[in-house]
Amino acid sequence: MQQPPIAGFSAGPQPTVFIVNVIHAHPGKQEEAFRLIQDVVHYVAARKEGFLWSNLSKSTDGKTVVNVEAIADEGNVGEFFSDPVFLAKFRALDAVSSSEFHTYRVDDLVLPRRAVGSADSK
Repeated sequence: MQQPPIAGFSAGPQPTVFIVNVIHAHPGKQEEAFRLIQDVVHYVAARKEGFLWSNLSKSTDGKTVVNVEAIADEGNVGEFFSDPVFLAKFRALDAVSSSEFHTYRVDDLVLPRRAVGSADSK
């Protein structure tokens, strides 16, 4: 049995693919938009092998929700959208928001240059 992936950081860029979905909630609909995308992400997490992890965030101004999701490969996007249940859940967002959906591949990972615990960081 394959072990599930573990979320974490590495010292060098990995060939990870990210989905960044910025959801612009209609006025007063941020909480509902968050619940809807949360339902979508939990559906994918439970059923799709290409899913690695997701970070769901709400803006402090009440206007947007962001899903930053790591997937194994660009091809996973087509797989997710070919699932009619996923598609219905994702399209439910249209009633409470508009959104931007982009796919990115990591090209550079920038970490702090200061040594953790060194005299310079104190």
